[in-house]
Amino acid sequence: MDTPLREPTYLILTALAAGPMHGYGLIGEVGTLSDGRVTLRPGTLYGALDRLVDAALVEVDREERVDGRLRRYYRLSPTGAATLTAETERLRRNVEAATARLRRRAATQPNALRLAGGAA
Repeated sequence: MDTPLREPTYLILTALAAGPMHGYGLIGEVGTLSDGRVTLRPGTLYGALDRLVDAALVEVDREERVDGRLRRYYRLSPTGAATLTAETERLRRNVEAATARLRRRAATQPNALRLAGGAA
C-alpha cells in the first residue's frame, strides 16, 4: 500500500501501533484519535482490515470466543509499522513546511490571522 494513506487507514494503523485490538476496540480508538471526526462503521472497518491484511500491513493476532461470538484481534505487522513510520514522517514534513510559511506570512501580514478568523 502506497503513501499517502487515507486518514481512516492511517488512524487504524496508528491505533494498532499501541498493540493488538479487536474490531470494536478499533472503532472506539479511531474515534478517540480523531477527536470524533472519523467514525468507522463495522462494515467499513472490516473491509479496511481485510485490505490491510491482504497488503500485509496488519496481521491477525488471535481469535477468542466472547459470549458465544468469535472476536478477532489484529496487530500491526512489521511492514505496517514501516508504512506508518514513513507516512508519519511525510505528514510531519508537510506540517513543518506549512507552519514555517504561516509564521513568515504572519510576520509580514500581522492582521492576516485576525482577518481569517484567528487560528492558532
